[in-house]
Amino acid sequence: MIRFARPLLFAAASLLAMATAVAAQPTAWSRPNVATAQGAVTVEFQGAKLVNHGLVGAGRLAASTRDFHGDTLGSFSAMAITDWRRLADGTYAGSLTTLPDRGPNGVGTIVGTSDYAGRLHRFSFTFAPHVGAGVAAPDQVTLTPTGGLLLKDAKGQTFTGLDPAEPAAAGRTSLDSEGLAIAADGGFYVSDEYAANIYRFDKTGALMGVIAPVAAVAPMSGGALTLTGAKAPDTGRRNNQGLEGVSIVPGGKRLAALLQSATVQDSAPGKDADQSRANTRLFLYDISKTATPAAPVAEYVVQLPVFRNKGDGAAPDKTAAQSEILALNDHQFLVLARDGNGRGNGATRPAVYRSVLLIDTTGATNLAGTPYETSTRPIAPNGVLEAGIVPVGQVELVNLINPGQLARLGLNIDNAASNAFTLPEKFEALALEPALDPKTPHDAFLFIGSDNDFQTASGMVGGVAFDAGVKAADGSPAGDTDNLILVYRLTLPGWSPTAAR
Repeated sequence: MIRFARPLLFAAASLLAMATAVAAQPTAWSRPNVATAQGAVTVEFQGAKLVNHGLVGAGRLAASTRDFHGDTLGSFSAMAITDWRRLADGTYAGSLTTLPDRGPNGVGTIVGTSDYAGRLHRFSFTFAPHVGAGVAAPDQVTLTPTGGLLLKDAKGQTFTGLDPAEPAAAGRTSLDSEGLAIAADGGFYVSDEYAANIYRFDKTGALMGVIAPVAAVAPMSGGALTLTGAKAPDTGRRNNQGLEGVSIVPGGKRLAALLQSATVQDSAPGKDADQSRANTRLFLYDISKTATPAAPVAEYVVQLPVFRNKGDGAAPDKTAAQSEILALNDHQFLVLARDGNGRGNGATRPAVYRSVLLIDTTGATNLAGTPYETSTRPIAPNGVLEAGIVPVGQVELVNLINPGQLARLGLNIDNAASNAFTLPEKFEALALEPALDPKTPHDAFLFIGSDNDFQTASGMVGGVAFDAGVKAADGSPAGDTDNLILVYRLTLPGWSPTAAR
């Protein structure tokens, strides 16, 4: 984790007022948001200048890899780095923990959801940044599996990836894990899509407590909880759009959680729902006194970008739902927002929007404890934000759709004829570590990991083999979708390695 010095991220009230006025509506992209810069890009936000030096590394983990439990090692839905260090030769090493989601889910020969036990994966890894303008293979990050652990519920039994509505899930706790935050004691938080819960585990993976969703987010139909991911509830989190990301704020006193997209009541009905679910919610919990507080101390609106799925210039019809959040301090966060166009999607549409946003809650309206939170009163009826609610400020910090930078590492965005080096559909994980370079004390590396949805032709889960390999347009085999990690170098003024620990 990193921490900024407060003076860096401070802005005059008048400037903030102008910024929030401009950001009152979601940004919209009717055509692909393509970056062309091959060198450093400076971003000005809230009085600070941040620099994106671009893509400096990548690494892949074969989709056919088996994990410590004998199952396919898939799905980097979240990740965290520990034991980070710079070696004498200028390369880096560390330990990586990744979180898979609910397992193979309606892919290939898997029908419906699978009885996949929730778990963490662990790796040792090395990183040798690519420098210069030459072309290299995407092998700067090397990953070596070192084990993992299974998550256990209050009864000591493993969680299941089965949908709660499936008969086989009866008597068990269903978990579609999406967010991971590791605490100072080695324990960790995991956020869930089914119930929109946040689970607190000890370092062995045993459940210690639960943070339940607020009334506005709890999935309700007919006055009762409806936890299935198969269809949307009447109110609350949309199906498969739960708490996608969690992050502990540096200092360990607060926990941030971000809903993947707007609740049902904050969206338009029917065919207009996809582009109207941009007003999502960010929650901050005080975990200094109890690890599982009953209610958040702050709640803010985050406006996600909207885009045209075909990228053909017509009106936007999708929301760039967020896939991860990473806390920089108590008011600034990185948010990964993206489309679903890429290898493994099954479509040839171009990549339209894939960016890491820097958001700031300073000056935004705190909805904690209001009827917008304690009831299902909408903050955005039919997707339009209520007058008087000020969303968080934001700016694009990293744009992944940069064909030139990707090509330097042998990667591409050719979804019409994808291959093993085409960017995958789902980037869902973020981690940030200092460069530990005395010449550039404010530099850091941003790691962005993908969720490959267990897409391999040689899959295995619970002793059952499955084929979820990518298929070409004619139905012939077209290979696997490997897990991919991209690494960007950033300059973050006012931050230093000593503040990162």
